[in-house]
Amino acid sequence: MTLQEEILRRKEERDAVLLAHNYQRPEVQDLADYVGDSLYLSRKAMESDRSVIVFAGVRFMAETAKILNPKRTVLLPDLKAGCGLADSITAEQLRAWKKEHPGAVVVAYINTSADVKAEADVCCTSSNAVKIVEQVPPDREILFLPDMFLGEFVRKRTGRAMHLWVGDCPVHAKLRPEDLERARTEHPGAPVIAHPECGCATQAMSTVDRVLSTDGMVRFAEETRAPEVLVATEVGILHRMEKLNPSTRFTPIDAGAICPYMKEITLEDIRDSLALDQYRIEVPEETARKARVALERMVAA
Repeated sequence: MTLQEEILRRKEERDAVLLAHNYQRPEVQDLADYVGDSLYLSRKAMESDRSVIVFAGVRFMAETAKILNPKRTVLLPDLKAGCGLADSITAEQLRAWKKEHPGAVVVAYINTSADVKAEADVCCTSSNAVKIVEQVPPDREILFLPDMFLGEFVRKRTGRAMHLWVGDCPVHAKLRPEDLERARTEHPGAPVIAHPECGCATQAMSTVDRVLSTDGMVRFAEETRAPEVLVATEVGILHRMEKLNPSTRFTPIDAGAICPYMKEITLEDIRDSLALDQYRIEVPEETARKARVALERMVAA
């Protein structure tokens, strides 16, 4: 029996669904029931009737699944799968920021801990952040956290004045406008798609053809007929793009844009998670109750 076959067998025995983020290892994506971005996977977690959710992603994603599905078992196969962006703000820091801006609407990117979500009014993902902010009454002050590049992109798209937390994704932030210009010079005529967390996306929007969430990038990959596309995001997504559209060459702006946290989970980890019931993600009831309100508003948007 192969490792993949053992995982599939154990998954059925545990009545489990396997969710994988677009940045996961190729072999993990290939075995997952659903692959997508945070919003898509949050919805799939809620729609699934399986009693166990195995989340091949990072900790905040597994926490989100648990908050939205409190009666089900949620497993994160490797506890080292954290997130540098989520670690850039704590609930204590957010509470202090809120005191400086009483009455402000707090919009928290899904890349945050459960404790931070519990202090927010609404959560968002890169795919619906613009829509979420546009729904805030025009007379309300907005605190947007924690990604300053996504926040700046949303601010430019909506024209809304927002206070931005100074945080970023270390992998996306290092993708700079000069990297984009170099890639354009080396690959003339190739369209450029970029994730809004990228430093190049917000600082050089005029030279990016499309600023898209990871699922938006996947849809673009399915539809494009361009012979080559330049991609500014974590390179894990290229595997899915190439499978969906083998006739187009998808070239990363930076082949070194690799998130170590997203690569923590292996097939062996998934097998052991199912076999040994590790590692269960739990969120304190009061924290989950508060965070659920902000998350449900995000999912409904």
